[in-house]
Amino acid sequence: MSGVLREQQFALTRHLRDPQHAPAPENLPPQRLQVYRDLLFNNLQALLGSSFPVLLQVLDDAEWDALCRRYFIEHRCASPLFTEVAAEFVDWLQPQDALPRPFLAELAHYEWVELALQSHDAQPPAACAGDVDLWHAPLQRSALAWPLAYQWPVQQIGAAFQPVSAPPEPTFLLARREAEGHIVFSQLSPLAWHLLVQMDAPGLRSGAAHLEQLASAHGLDPAAVEQPGRALLAQWVATSVIGPAMLPTGG
Repeated sequence: MSGVLREQQFALTRHLRDPQHAPAPENLPPQRLQVYRDLLFNNLQALLGSSFPVLLQVLDDAEWDALCRRYFIEHRCASPLFTEVAAEFVDWLQPQDALPRPFLAELAHYEWVELALQSHDAQPPAACAGDVDLWHAPLQRSALAWPLAYQWPVQQIGAAFQPVSAPPEPTFLLARREAEGHIVFSQLSPLAWHLLVQMDAPGLRSGAAHLEQLASAHGLDPAAVEQPGRALLAQWVATSVIGPAMLPTGG
Protein backbone atom coordinates (compact mmCIF):
# COMPACT_ATOMS: atom_id res chain seq x y z
CA MET A 1 0.00 0.00 0.00
CA SER A 2 1.40 3.38 -1.00
CA GLY A 3 1.90 6.06 1.62
CA VAL A 4 -0.54 8.36 -0.18
CA LEU A 5 -3.32 5.76 -0.22
CA ARG A 6 -2.69 4.90 3.42
CA GLU A 7 -2.95 8.54 4.45
CA GLN A 8 -6.15 8.92 2.43
CA GLN A 9 -7.68 5.95 4.23
CA PHE A 10 -6.69 7.28 7.65
CA ALA A 11 -8.07 10.70 6.74
CA LEU A 12 -11.34 9.13 5.68
CA THR A 13 -11.73 7.06 8.86
CA ARG A 14 -10.84 10.05 11.03
CA HIS A 15 -13.53 12.03 9.30
CA LEU A 16 -16.13 9.28 9.59
CA ARG A 17 -15.48 9.02 13.32
CA ASP A 18 -15.36 12.75 14.02
CA PRO A 19 -16.82 14.73 11.11
CA GLN A 20 -17.04 17.94 13.15
CA HIS A 21 -13.30 18.13 13.79
CA ALA A 22 -11.62 15.99 11.11
CA PRO A 23 -11.93 17.36 7.57
CA ALA A 24 -13.03 15.05 4.79
CA PRO A 25 -10.50 14.01 2.13
CA GLU A 26 -10.61 16.14 -0.96
CA ASN A 27 -12.57 15.21 -4.09
CA LEU A 28 -15.05 12.91 -2.34
CA PRO A 29 -18.74 13.58 -3.07
CA PRO A 30 -20.43 14.99 0.08
CA GLN A 31 -23.55 12.91 -0.48
CA ARG A 32 -21.58 9.66 -0.44
CA LEU A 33 -19.67 10.72 2.65
CA GLN A 34 -22.94 11.43 4.41
CA VAL A 35 -24.18 7.93 3.62
CA TYR A 36 -21.09 6.39 5.20
CA ARG A 37 -21.18 8.74 8.20
CA ASP A 38 -24.78 7.85 8.94
CA LEU A 39 -24.39 4.14 8.23
CA LEU A 40 -21.41 3.57 10.53
CA PHE A 41 -22.56 5.69 13.44
CA ASN A 42 -26.19 4.57 13.33
CA ASN A 43 -25.18 0.91 13.23
CA LEU A 44 -22.94 1.37 16.26
CA GLN A 45 -25.58 3.30 18.14
CA ALA A 46 -28.28 0.71 17.38
CA LEU A 47 -26.02 -2.13 18.48
CA LEU A 48 -25.21 -0.42 21.79
CA GLY A 49 -28.83 0.58 22.35
CA SER A 50 -30.01 -3.02 22.04
CA SER A 51 -27.39 -4.07 24.61
CA PHE A 52 -28.08 -1.32 27.16
CA PRO A 53 -31.83 -0.59 27.28
CA VAL A 54 -31.73 0.93 30.78
CA LEU A 55 -29.04 3.39 29.70
CA LEU A 56 -31.48 4.56 27.05
CA GLN A 57 -34.08 5.13 29.78
CA VAL A 58 -31.87 7.34 31.94
CA LEU A 59 -30.27 9.40 29.15
CA ASP A 60 -32.04 11.75 26.78
CA ASP A 61 -31.41 11.50 23.04
CA ALA A 62 -28.75 14.21 22.99
CA GLU A 63 -26.83 12.65 25.88
CA TRP A 64 -26.97 9.19 24.30
CA ASP A 65 -25.83 10.55 20.92
CA ALA A 66 -22.92 12.40 22.54
CA LEU A 67 -21.83 9.36 24.57
CA CYS A 68 -21.89 7.06 21.54
CA ARG A 69 -20.00 9.66 19.51
CA ARG A 70 -17.29 9.90 22.20
CA TYR A 71 -16.91 6.14 22.17
CA PHE A 72 -16.78 6.11 18.37
CA ILE A 73 -14.09 8.80 18.31
CA GLU A 74 -11.91 7.66 21.21
CA HIS A 75 -12.05 3.88 21.23
CA ARG A 76 -10.42 1.41 18.88
CA CYS A 77 -12.10 -1.97 19.14
CA ALA A 78 -9.79 -4.91 19.67
CA SER A 79 -12.29 -7.41 18.27
CA PRO A 80 -14.23 -7.39 14.99
CA LEU A 81 -17.07 -9.38 16.57
CA PHE A 82 -20.30 -7.48 17.16
CA THR A 83 -20.87 -9.48 20.36
CA GLU A 84 -17.68 -7.97 21.82
CA VAL A 85 -18.58 -4.34 21.10
CA ALA A 86 -20.77 -4.09 24.22
CA ALA A 87 -17.99 -5.50 26.40
CA GLU A 88 -15.50 -2.99 25.00
CA PHE A 89 -18.01 -0.19 25.57
CA VAL A 90 -18.25 -1.23 29.23
CA ASP A 91 -14.46 -1.31 29.54
CA TRP A 92 -14.19 2.12 27.92
CA LEU A 93 -16.76 3.59 30.30
CA GLN A 94 -15.06 2.50 33.53
CA PRO A 95 -12.23 5.08 33.67
CA GLN A 96 -14.29 7.95 32.21
CA ASP A 97 -14.70 10.80 34.70
CA ALA A 98 -17.04 13.02 32.68
CA LEU A 99 -20.21 10.99 32.25
CA PRO A 100 -23.73 12.43 32.14
CA ARG A 101 -24.74 10.32 35.17
CA PRO A 102 -22.34 9.29 37.97
CA PHE A 103 -23.68 5.73 38.05
CA LEU A 104 -23.45 5.18 34.30
CA ALA A 105 -20.32 2.99 34.21
CA GLU A 106 -21.64 0.59 36.86
CA LEU A 107 -25.10 0.49 35.31
CA ALA A 108 -23.61 -0.43 31.94
CA HIS A 109 -21.57 -3.22 33.55
CA TYR A 110 -24.68 -4.54 35.31
CA GLU A 111 -26.58 -4.62 32.00
CA TRP A 112 -23.67 -6.23 30.20
CA VAL A 113 -23.49 -9.08 32.75
CA GLU A 114 -26.78 -10.50 31.49
CA LEU A 115 -25.56 -10.47 27.89
CA ALA A 116 -22.21 -11.98 28.86
CA LEU A 117 -23.73 -14.80 30.91
CA GLN A 118 -26.19 -15.66 28.16
CA SER A 119 -23.36 -16.15 25.67
CA HIS A 120 -20.89 -17.78 28.08
CA ASP A 121 -19.85 -21.25 26.88
CA ALA A 122 -18.96 -22.60 30.34
CA GLN A 123 -20.78 -25.53 31.89
CA PRO A 124 -22.38 -25.59 35.36
CA PRO A 125 -20.72 -27.67 38.08
CA ALA A 126 -21.50 -31.35 38.23
CA ALA A 127 -24.58 -32.29 40.23
CA CYS A 128 -23.86 -33.48 43.74
CA ALA A 129 -24.46 -37.11 44.48
CA GLY A 130 -26.67 -37.80 47.47
CA ASP A 131 -23.79 -39.04 49.57
CA VAL A 132 -21.53 -35.99 49.07
CA ASP A 133 -20.83 -34.25 52.36
CA LEU A 134 -20.53 -30.58 51.47
CA TRP A 135 -19.10 -29.81 54.88
CA HIS A 136 -15.99 -31.83 54.09
CA ALA A 137 -15.91 -32.02 50.27
CA PRO A 138 -13.93 -29.39 48.33
CA LEU A 139 -16.24 -26.84 46.68
CA GLN A 140 -15.96 -24.45 43.78
CA ARG A 141 -18.05 -21.63 42.36
CA SER A 142 -19.80 -22.20 39.05
CA ALA A 143 -18.41 -20.24 36.10
CA LEU A 144 -22.06 -19.32 35.42
CA ALA A 145 -22.55 -17.69 38.84
CA TRP A 146 -20.93 -14.28 39.25
CA PRO A 147 -20.66 -12.32 42.50
CA LEU A 148 -20.95 -8.59 41.75
CA ALA A 149 -20.22 -5.52 43.86
CA TYR A 150 -21.28 -1.97 43.01
CA GLN A 151 -21.19 1.42 44.71
CA TRP A 152 -24.61 2.20 43.24
CA PRO A 153 -27.90 0.26 43.58
CA VAL A 154 -27.78 -0.60 39.89
CA GLN A 155 -30.65 -3.10 40.04
CA GLN A 156 -33.04 -0.27 41.04
CA ILE A 157 -31.93 2.40 38.59
CA GLY A 158 -34.26 3.34 35.76
CA ALA A 159 -36.24 6.23 34.36
CA ALA A 160 -38.05 6.75 37.68
CA PHE A 161 -35.04 6.34 39.99
CA GLN A 162 -31.74 8.07 39.26
CA PRO A 163 -29.76 8.71 42.47
CA VAL A 164 -27.34 11.64 42.53
CA SER A 165 -25.08 10.22 45.24
CA ALA A 166 -24.02 6.70 46.10
CA PRO A 167 -25.46 5.19 49.30
CA PRO A 168 -23.09 4.56 52.22
CA GLU A 169 -23.24 0.79 51.76
CA PRO A 170 -22.30 -0.98 48.51
CA THR A 171 -24.66 -3.26 46.64
CA PHE A 172 -23.76 -6.96 46.44
CA LEU A 173 -25.45 -9.14 43.84
CA LEU A 174 -25.32 -12.63 42.44
CA ALA A 175 -25.95 -13.18 38.74
CA ARG A 176 -26.41 -16.76 37.59
CA ARG A 177 -27.58 -18.61 34.51
CA GLU A 178 -30.17 -21.29 35.05
CA ALA A 179 -30.26 -24.55 33.14
CA GLU A 180 -32.98 -23.17 30.83
CA GLY A 181 -30.78 -20.21 29.96
CA HIS A 182 -32.56 -17.57 32.05
CA ILE A 183 -30.37 -15.05 33.87
CA VAL A 184 -31.35 -14.51 37.51
CA PHE A 185 -30.11 -11.69 39.75
CA SER A 186 -30.39 -11.81 43.52
CA GLN A 187 -29.08 -9.62 46.31
CA LEU A 188 -26.34 -10.92 48.60
CA SER A 189 -25.40 -9.96 52.10
CA PRO A 190 -21.83 -8.69 52.45
CA LEU A 191 -20.76 -11.93 54.15
CA ALA A 192 -22.37 -14.10 51.48
CA TRP A 193 -20.62 -12.08 48.77
CA HIS A 194 -17.26 -12.44 50.52
CA LEU A 195 -17.81 -16.19 50.89
CA LEU A 196 -18.57 -16.61 47.21
CA VAL A 197 -15.59 -14.49 46.13
CA GLN A 198 -13.41 -16.46 48.55
CA MET A 199 -14.16 -19.62 46.60
CA ASP A 200 -12.12 -18.24 43.70
CA ALA A 201 -8.93 -18.17 45.77
CA PRO A 202 -6.23 -20.74 44.86
CA GLY A 203 -6.57 -24.10 46.56
CA LEU A 204 -9.55 -26.35 47.07
CA ARG A 205 -11.34 -26.01 50.39
CA SER A 206 -14.28 -27.72 52.00
CA GLY A 207 -17.40 -25.96 53.15
CA ALA A 208 -16.16 -26.11 56.73
CA ALA A 209 -12.81 -24.59 55.78
CA HIS A 210 -14.46 -21.80 53.79
CA LEU A 211 -16.72 -20.81 56.68
CA GLU A 212 -13.85 -20.99 59.15
CA GLN A 213 -11.80 -18.68 56.93
CA LEU A 214 -14.76 -16.31 56.54
CA ALA A 215 -15.28 -16.12 60.30
CA SER A 216 -11.58 -15.49 60.91
CA ALA A 217 -11.41 -12.74 58.28
CA HIS A 218 -14.37 -10.87 59.77
CA GLY A 219 -13.77 -11.47 63.46
CA LEU A 220 -16.76 -13.76 63.94
CA ASP A 221 -17.34 -16.79 66.14
CA PRO A 222 -17.02 -19.87 63.89
CA ALA A 223 -19.73 -21.65 65.87
CA ALA A 224 -22.18 -18.81 65.18
CA VAL A 225 -21.43 -18.97 61.45
CA GLU A 226 -21.86 -22.73 61.06
CA GLN A 227 -25.64 -23.12 61.00
CA PRO A 228 -26.49 -20.26 58.61
CA GLY A 229 -23.40 -21.13 56.59
CA ARG A 230 -24.51 -24.73 56.11
CA ALA A 231 -27.94 -23.53 55.00
CA LEU A 232 -26.42 -21.07 52.51
CA LEU A 233 -24.09 -23.69 51.05
CA ALA A 234 -27.01 -26.09 50.63
CA GLN A 235 -29.04 -23.38 48.90
CA TRP A 236 -26.19 -22.58 46.55
CA VAL A 237 -25.69 -26.23 45.69
CA ALA A 238 -29.41 -26.63 44.97
CA THR A 239 -29.31 -23.71 42.54
CA SER A 240 -25.97 -24.74 40.94
CA VAL A 241 -24.15 -21.66 42.22
CA ILE A 242 -21.48 -23.95 43.67
CA GLY A 243 -20.66 -27.61 43.33
CA PRO A 244 -18.04 -30.20 44.18
CA ALA A 245 -14.62 -29.25 42.89
CA MET A 246 -13.05 -31.28 40.12
CA LEU A 247 -9.98 -32.81 41.70
CA PRO A 248 -6.88 -33.16 39.49
CA THR A 249 -6.18 -36.68 38.36
CA GLY A 250 -2.74 -38.20 38.58
CA GLY A 251 -0.84 -38.81 35.37
